[in-house]
Amino acid sequence: MAGSGCYTERVRLPESTLDGIESRAEGRAATWGRRAFLLLLLALVAAGMAGLLGVATTSSTAEGGGYELTLEHATRARAGLDVPWQVTVHHPGGFGKSLTLAVTGDYFDIYETQGFTPDASAATRDGDTLYLTFDAPPGDTFVVAYDAYIQPSSQQGRAGSVSVLVDGSREATVDFRTRLLP
Repeated sequence: MAGSGCYTERVRLPESTLDGIESRAEGRAATWGRRAFLLLLLALVAAGMAGLLGVATTSSTAEGGGYELTLEHATRARAGLDVPWQVTVHHPGGFGKSLTLAVTGDYFDIYETQGFTPDASAATRDGDTLYLTFDAPPGDTFVVAYDAYIQPSSQQGRAGSVSVLVDGSREATVDFRTRLLP
């Protein structure tokens, strides 16, 4: 049989199953989008591990009328975390019979609380301010703490001020703000 020989052609196989497949612009954009998302996720995890997403506190002091008022409070927190809020008032010679603190009333709306320690002997609130009157301690220094944690439903922080009130006059005032992270 003339001309009926076996013809074998060598076929070169691709090195990869992806050889010859064109890459479209949408595919490249999706790849970069995934990479950006993973980098963002990595940055968020690193920030959490470094403590940048937890509670941050500060202490602020004001003086006036012979009173020194110091507030330790959270500047940054997240829902469900315990946070400090402690006022220390120093007045050489003591406080007389009582000491009144005036605090921005709606600031405490972000908290779940066990209350003040010590308890106020009297508390009233007008439209904006919570007035807490305490029996004066012996000595020159008074400390009150607010035992609280951020409510799980709190989404936004609050700002406020705390003042030593003497005969209706604010003698020393500290302004403060607590920001809440998701």
